[in-house]
Formats: sequence, C-alpha cells, structure tokens
Amino acid sequence: MVKVFVVAAPASGSGKTMLTLGLLRAFRNRGLKVASAKVGPDHIDPRFHEVASGWPCLNLDPWAMKPDLMRSLLTGLAKDSDVVIIEGVMGLFDGPQGARGSTADLAQELRIPIILVLDASRQGQSIAALAQGFIKFNTKLKFAGIILNRVASDRHAAILASALEPLKIPLLGAVRQSDSLAWPSRHLGLVQAQENQQLEEFIETAASTISRETIVDKAEIEEAWFELVGGTVLPPLGQRIAVAEDMAFSFAYPHILQSWKKSGAEISLFSPLKDETPRDDSDAVFLPGGYPELHAGPLAQSRKFFGHLRDTKALIYGECGGYMVLGDALIDGGGKSHAMAGLLPVTTSFARRKLHLGYRQLKPLGGPWSKPLRGHEYHYSTIESEGKADRLFIARDAAGESLGNIGLRRGNVMGSYAHIICEAP
Repeated sequence: MVKVFVVAAPASGSGKTMLTLGLLRAFRNRGLKVASAKVGPDHIDPRFHEVASGWPCLNLDPWAMKPDLMRSLLTGLAKDSDVVIIEGVMGLFDGPQGARGSTADLAQELRIPIILVLDASRQGQSIAALAQGFIKFNTKLKFAGIILNRVASDRHAAILASALEPLKIPLLGAVRQSDSLAWPSRHLGLVQAQENQQLEEFIETAASTISRETIVDKAEIEEAWFELVGGTVLPPLGQRIAVAEDMAFSFAYPHILQSWKKSGAEISLFSPLKDETPRDDSDAVFLPGGYPELHAGPLAQSRKFFGHLRDTKALIYGECGGYMVLGDALIDGGGKSHAMAGLLPVTTSFARRKLHLGYRQLKPLGGPWSKPLRGHEYHYSTIESEGKADRLFIARDAAGESLGNIGLRRGNVMGSYAHIICEAP
C-alpha cells in the first residue's frame, strides 16, 4: 500500500506549489521514498518537484489521457514509493470549457483524497463558506483535510479554526505568511529549477515550515493502490532517438521518453548550447520546447549543431521552442534577429508578444504519427513570416473549434508550436 493524495486549491496563486515542495521534502527528510505528479500540461513545476523529492515527476492529464493510461503512469510512480503527492492545476474544478480535465476530474476518476489549500489572507470567518462550497460542490470527491496558507497571526489562526470547526473536516495546519516562501516568475511561469540558485534553501525552508505548522507529514493520509494497466502514450520517433536537453531545451515530457524506452527505443541526450551534435547513428532527433529566446545568441553560434541538422538524414522533429530553432531566424525580445537552422521557412519573434494558450486536438498530415493526438500550446512568441511548406497537423481546440492547419513539414524536418502529450483517447 502507498499513501497517495492530491494538493488542490480554489484558485491559482493559493500556494499549491510551495506546499507540495515542502511536503515532498518533509516526507523525504523523514526517510520516506516520495514521488510526485502534476495535473495538466506543465513543464515547469515538475522540475521543481524532482529537486524536492529526488525522483522523476510525471504529468497526469485527465483531458488528454485515457483513465487507464493515468493509472498506468501513477502505478509506475507508486509501486516503489511510500508517498505520492499529486499537485493540482489552477482551481480544483477548473479545466477546459465543456470537457473533463480538471484536478477534480482526476481525483474522482482515480479515487484519490484531496488536501484543500485555502489562502486565508484578507479573510476571517468567511473561510468557512469558501471551504464548505468547495467540499460540498461535488459529493463524489474525498477530502483528507484543509491546510490554511498565509495566516497572519495566532489570533488569525484561532478565528479561522473556530469558523471551520462546524464543517467537521480535519484542519491539517496553518502556514504563516512569509516572504521567504515567495517565488520569482517569468512569462511561462516559475523560473526554471536549474536557474534558481537558492532553490535548495527555499525547499528546506518550506519543508521545515510544513513540519512545524502542519501535521501532514506525520498524519495517516488515506491510502490507495492502483492496479497496473496498459496504456499507449506515443509511438517512438525512431529506434535511436537523440533528444536535446539543456537550459534552452528543457520541456520534454518524462512520460513520453519513458514510454519510448519501454517500446525498445534507445534515447541519447545532447546539448545544443554546448554545440554538441546528435549521435551519428541516430535515426531521429527531437528538439523539445524550452527558452531558446533567452539563449538565441549562443544558439546562433552553435555551428556544429546546426551543421549536423542540415546534413543528417534522420527524422528531425521540433515542438514550440524546438520548432522556432528549426526556422530561419528567431527575433528576441529586444528586436534583434538571430539566424537559426534554416530548415523550415519560418521566422518567429518575441518582439511582438502574444499569449497562445490552450489544449489542442491534432490530426497528423504526415510525419511519424498516423493516429489523432492530444497536445497543448503555451507560448508568447509570434510568427513574423512564413514560407511555403507542407502543414503538419489539422488542429482544433479543446471544444472542437477549428484552428486550421498548423506546423510545417519539409522532407525529413517537421515541427509546430504544439507540445504533444499522448495519442488521443
């Protein structure tokens, strides 16, 4: 048996990530083996989880994934762990309009108890109405208890506890407001784990706070077990796949790479920022997303890397940041143009920023996949110019509205702004 629970909140910004990191490290500091997952299409929070737990963090997406696939991925985490913590996304019931995909959908489907994090700042007795509304909204959900965050004082904590007492829901702790528990941010969310020099200190501070001000790392949280079942993630790009991995290319989903390995594919890693090249025997090259706009200058000087891409006969696939690097040029936030690989006729720009965000239903028009796929977009760059090439996907949003044909494909090179999650349910 293994303890499994979801950390959720009424809204983004309530402190889910801080509390999740603190819980992971607090359990780990007690000598337990901990693992974690993140609900939804998030590339950033999972890397912080991995630092806190010392174990890979997977994404579980109730919109994109079949329930059996989520169970299979969760089983892989749970079978060698003492505790698995799943961090929710946005508010507990937030998801695609008119479709399943919220944290609540995942908790109900997998029958996992929820710890509800409530931001208690700027309110007193009203906390009870907020808590009751979320707990009673869907009676099929199971709640393990409540953690209050951003509590101002002992008196404030007493007022909140008194208000919640009639609800008969366990109050697991009250975490004080503290500047030491704040995060820096960037246009795609949190600063990447690799860039945060104070990350270890932050996580230990969160862990000590959790241990001191809550009972969660000592409490007997309801236990759940998951039967190992099968589920198709995504067929591999090839037999020997070279994957770019560094500060510019950091958004590859671990569940996809793991599934490729289980399918018998051999994965090798290389760093374009170090001007490394894929292995010569690679029959596929994967350039995942990341922050190439922050490293456009060094990338433009990676002559060995670009030369190899131009000469290789291997299939080359890029998504989001990787797609931008395969284009003719990348214009940074200051308006300076940097020459890229020149393998796809597209120039992208951060000088004219616009948020593109949402799930994507994708029908391949060529390339390595034939079945419908599920993915998402999350970027601020725009297409400055585009030449002639075949399209890669027919795209629709989560509600089924047409987004036209997206991405580009020319010979053995292809890519789009979409991050693929898995084959469509």
